[in-house]
Amino acid sequence: MPIPSLVLSNTEARQLTLSSQRLNTPHAPAEALTLTQQVIEHLGYIQIDTISVIERAHHHTLWTRHPNYQAQHLEQLLEQKQIFEYWSHAAAYLPMRDYRFSLWRKQAFIKGQLEHWYQRDTKLISEVLARIRAEGPLMAKDFDRDQPTAEWQSKPSKRALEYLFMQGDLMIPYRRQFHKVYDLTERVLPSTIDTRPPTEEEYLNYLILNYLRAQGLAQERDFGHLIKGIKPAIKQAIRRLLSEGQLIEVQFNQQTWLSTPDKLQQLNQPLHNHLKILSPFDNLVIQRERLRRLFNFDYQIECYLPAAKRHYGYFSLPILWNGELVARIDCKAERKTQTLTINKLWLELGLTAIADFEAQLTTALLDFAQFNHCQQLSFNHANNLPI
Repeated sequence: MPIPSLVLSNTEARQLTLSSQRLNTPHAPAEALTLTQQVIEHLGYIQIDTISVIERAHHHTLWTRHPNYQAQHLEQLLEQKQIFEYWSHAAAYLPMRDYRFSLWRKQAFIKGQLEHWYQRDTKLISEVLARIRAEGPLMAKDFDRDQPTAEWQSKPSKRALEYLFMQGDLMIPYRRQFHKVYDLTERVLPSTIDTRPPTEEEYLNYLILNYLRAQGLAQERDFGHLIKGIKPAIKQAIRRLLSEGQLIEVQFNQQTWLSTPDKLQQLNQPLHNHLKILSPFDNLVIQRERLRRLFNFDYQIECYLPAAKRHYGYFSLPILWNGELVARIDCKAERKTQTLTINKLWLELGLTAIADFEAQLTTALLDFAQFNHCQQLSFNHANNLPI
């Protein structure tokens, strides 16, 4: 007779997710750089983003979980070859220990199973690779002086560099003023790293079990985010992992979700999280539809929309408090005046204990301003901010 699935309440499901995301539990004592590495290894990736209206997303996501995080940590970990840049569902920093799992995508590009963004120019790709082999690490601008293009187009050598990067011939050992520097993979990759391509079973296990380590709960549709053609194989892998006892089914909101047996131990942990201002690219919120199913929070960033169509502002940030996503806030770091300007704040319906929320938000904004290298807050009172 089948064992009935555990039924999770809203609080338990969200608690499990937040604990898995390192947003609910205090960290064990560790040196600051070591803790940054541990957070990246636990989450599996940190998305890189170029938008800098506030501190960039990769720094923001780490600081949210690690208040002693410093921006130079990523540079140090790259230099120490503990992390590397590649593609997750987007450009990301990944743990070097997971390098071999990036080979699945790289081989797919080489075999033509995945398409590059640009048309392949074999001659230019060979020339770019040969020059880096002869001269050492180079940036796109080192190639582009004699390659005029339309303003909206990327230059041919940059496209060639991206080809070589995505198929694994090149890596990015460091950035210079946020510009990518490329070098041969053989000169960047530590000699101790396992470079055996994963089998299909190993790769599917990695996608599913690593996801649950960092997210706690998922449904079948959540795995393999933005990986084309992977869903049928994931479906079969889930059945196998359930039969092996590596996955378990739980019920939440009258739907079946998946977790791992060790995650159930986190259900007994109380919610400790203080108010946190999240990045739009934070690992907790990046899958918007899953966020809605778990937290009943309908969220998107609107910086890509025309101004007239924005409801919540250019770059609204979700606010997490007491296990719920309770508000969103639109901020901008005015770096010349070292001022964090608060443009708008929206509270979700049903938010109670407003006075407690406002007190914690004020404290959180002061910390957030400091993180953004700002010395003061400025409130746009025309928008009737309740703080």
